[in-house]
Amino acid sequence: MTDTAEKLDYSKTLYLPETDFPMRAGLPQKEPELVARWQQMDLYKKLRASAAGREKFVLHDGPPYANGNIHIGHALNKILKDVITRSFQMRGYDSNYVPGWDCHGLPIEWKIEEENYRSKGKAKPDLSEPAAMTEFRRECRAYAEKWIKVQAGEFQRLGIVGDFENPYLTMNFHSEARIAGELLKIARSGQLYRGSKPIMWSVVERTALAEAEVEYQDYESDTIWVKFPVVEVDNVAITEKNATYVRSAPIVVNRADGQPSHVELNTTAAERLREAIETPSDLLLAHVVIWTTTPWTIPGNRAISYSPKIAYGLYEVTAAENDFGPRPGEKLIFADKLAEESFAKAKLQYKRLRDVSADELAAITCAHPLKGLGGGYDFPVPLLAGDHVTDDAGTGFVHTAPSHGREDFEAWMHHIRELEARGIETKIPFPVDDAGFYTADAPGFEGARVMDDNGKKGDANDRVIKALIERNMLFARGRLKHQYPHSWRSKKPIIFRNTPQWFVYMDKELGDGTTLRSRALNAIDDTRFVPAAGQNRLRAMIEQRPDWVLSRQRAWGVPICVFVDEQGEILQDEAVNRRILDAFEEEGADAWFADGARARFLGSRANEGWTQVMDILDVWFDSGSTHTFTLEDRPDLKWPADVYLEGSDQHRGWFHSSLLESAATRGRAPYDTVITHGFTMDEKGQKMSKSLGNVVAPQDVMKDAGADILRLWVMTTDYWEDQRLGRTIIQTNVDAYRKLRNTIRWMLGTLAHDESEEIAHGDLPELEKLMLHRLAELDVLVREAYDAFEFKKIARALIDFANVELSAFYFDVRKDALYCDAPSSPRRRAALAVIRKIFDCTVTWLAPMLPFTMEEAWLSRRPDAVSVHLEQFPTVPSEWRNEVLAEKWTEIRRVRSVVTGALEIERKDKRIGSSLEAAPVVYVTDVDLLKALEGQDFEEICITSGIAVVAGEGPGNAFRLPEVPGVAVDPKLAEGVKCARSWRVTRDVGSDPAWPDVSARDAAALRELAALGRL
Repeated sequence: MTDTAEKLDYSKTLYLPETDFPMRAGLPQKEPELVARWQQMDLYKKLRASAAGREKFVLHDGPPYANGNIHIGHALNKILKDVITRSFQMRGYDSNYVPGWDCHGLPIEWKIEEENYRSKGKAKPDLSEPAAMTEFRRECRAYAEKWIKVQAGEFQRLGIVGDFENPYLTMNFHSEARIAGELLKIARSGQLYRGSKPIMWSVVERTALAEAEVEYQDYESDTIWVKFPVVEVDNVAITEKNATYVRSAPIVVNRADGQPSHVELNTTAAERLREAIETPSDLLLAHVVIWTTTPWTIPGNRAISYSPKIAYGLYEVTAAENDFGPRPGEKLIFADKLAEESFAKAKLQYKRLRDVSADELAAITCAHPLKGLGGGYDFPVPLLAGDHVTDDAGTGFVHTAPSHGREDFEAWMHHIRELEARGIETKIPFPVDDAGFYTADAPGFEGARVMDDNGKKGDANDRVIKALIERNMLFARGRLKHQYPHSWRSKKPIIFRNTPQWFVYMDKELGDGTTLRSRALNAIDDTRFVPAAGQNRLRAMIEQRPDWVLSRQRAWGVPICVFVDEQGEILQDEAVNRRILDAFEEEGADAWFADGARARFLGSRANEGWTQVMDILDVWFDSGSTHTFTLEDRPDLKWPADVYLEGSDQHRGWFHSSLLESAATRGRAPYDTVITHGFTMDEKGQKMSKSLGNVVAPQDVMKDAGADILRLWVMTTDYWEDQRLGRTIIQTNVDAYRKLRNTIRWMLGTLAHDESEEIAHGDLPELEKLMLHRLAELDVLVREAYDAFEFKKIARALIDFANVELSAFYFDVRKDALYCDAPSSPRRRAALAVIRKIFDCTVTWLAPMLPFTMEEAWLSRRPDAVSVHLEQFPTVPSEWRNEVLAEKWTEIRRVRSVVTGALEIERKDKRIGSSLEAAPVVYVTDVDLLKALEGQDFEEICITSGIAVVAGEGPGNAFRLPEVPGVAVDPKLAEGVKCARSWRVTRDVGSDPAWPDVSARDAAALRELAALGRL
């Protein structure tokens, strides 16, 4: 042995991985450092500068609400948006992300009332006073500003990069001016009107609510079955004396001594009248029975709805066991499917008399069950056919109070011409005021309350039920636990009440043959939805929705800045509108509430009697207008947006309001693509709740594991569905991240010895060509999946590539060549060149998903680089694709799997310590497999010191895998001596006298290293 060999530590002669990229990520400490670096270098501006002149790709941010720390839903949403904008930026677009916030509305107003007034025992100021209104709005603005700063910091901690220095805010003066301008456009086009309809109303919050502001919770309701006495059939009615029949239209007759009194009849009318008088219908004196979960709406009843598709019958009570309600002999009309259940509820026995046809029901008029109470309810209650009536529950008849329900209102309006022709009063009453008290339109109940200021039931139900019992009009009563609408802010139940509000027509012709509804539906057809099911969901909502109610009775928001006359007609004066918008631009919407605002805006028309509307715009109109003051008004963006992305609940929220606003003013949607994500549940699939203690806060995940772990979770979920998250799932992602990080770390360590030498594709070994083929395949997959927003597909493919094809195969096979070969080795140089390409591709492809880790890796390899996020995805030549080669190597790897399987048993049974101690014999019967193995350095592929491939079946005790027929392995030990440097067992160890304990290959490498002065 030479002196050199005696002194040499062979481990120091190997090209072992060397890197400062730590195995332990330390993300909770490293990520804030990178956020600070990005902010210090102003990465956002550098991204904009690097993308100048490129085609724009715009994801318009749906504004979160500025009233608290972010939750896991915010994190999911923002991460998805960040991945999209980054991926398009790195594929040649100018992909500018401008964050925004929704700043107006009841949640903030509610918080100010709670924190600044209720909790301190102070009365809310009189907001009819301009000074008080201005101060209250200032408090709301300051509250929103506080939380915008907090949320902006939390979003950036997630790795989000965007224009946080200049976000859009709905409370900016320019924003408020543009929102008001959009409203005035709609008013100018004749789409805005003041009407009276039943709307969702929060008694607690004293305001109208939109569907998107409501959530459904369990609630226990009083239920009642109410009898409506039939007093008229086919225009023949029975009087209170039960002796005189009245023909109410077109003439009136009294039966006295059995003869008509003073009227003249034509022959047909006289015959019909005589027949009716002599043989009155057996439905007279019967009762139609309805069922309702809102007894307090009975004073608002004006009709009963039925369905021509339902089978009804006339029933008679034969026995009664109840304390109140029907007695034996009473006749009642029910849907046949529901009769038995209803009679059982009332503890009655009965018999069915006959069918009752739809024509007969159409001929019936009932009296109100509260007739005469408080001098009111003395009006006919007609039966109306309605498609909304079913026999799933109740009685098959729907109590119809057009003041208290959308379907009730629509049924009433559908029949209004018919009702007017019959002389029935069609004016819709206002039985309940904004505080939940009965009004004079509920005679006999004035002062009773449906709901109090805390959302608790008032005495209205009990008062109504008591009055019905006193009049023998209650069939039965009970209680029902069911899903009932609650305000998502106060968490208190709401009511439906008729109240004057401002609406936008859905079906008014707009002068071009379209309506707002038809425009919106056409826009939906022109929009791409991801997932596709979102299209049908939004379409169904638009098809069914009523006119858009815009008004809210609150203080913090953009006002409905119009003036109206006594008839409710809107002032159309461009000079007035210009003064309003100019003032909003300079002073914000506060200008509308300032002292002297009316005279200021009306100018010379101030004495004409115009009334200033003081209602506030629905905040969904605010957010629905964001496309105007962001996409249209910012030169760094464009209209329409390429993408809107929010939770699936926004089909009824932001997607919906943005569509309607844009369709009303521009005739199309403000977006080309709508992407939706689901909601995050706990690991058991339960909704996260503080009371259950199963809430996962993104701040906690970032503190314990890091934002990239949270981002990896998002990337590996089916985000368009509801996802699950908890400790176990987080740990699963930590483990997956660790494996991925170690693969990147190994590449960095190996590339520390890279001399950046390019090698022509044709000069590469087959194995390297195979890896480039896989890169070419992945390049297509990655780009197509980013276009399709299928992030899980990318994450899964790249993680599997790193773990299965790189770490467990290619890197494992090439470690010997990379560590031990001479510097000039073509095999080693080829592997380095390919690993360099693999690193560049995988790190940039993953950069949108894991921005912190990939930035750290990129800078570790290129310390002088600015940021990986300023890079583009590498160009992958199509000529790298080689399907024939891939198929060949699929077969090679199948044979390899049999070899590794055999050696694993040898290792387990301690017959070998590592695969380098083996030199197996591989028996192959398949001619094609043998051909594939020809010319391959199969011992290196199998990481053994030797290998023999033999045609034939092999011995019976050879190792086989059922899934690889025709291959058998006899795991023999390698012959020779173990090389002290590479640990291969070979017969040529010591063949070089200068290096007596290493193989010939290793001795040659040592000579070359010595010649280069590297020993």
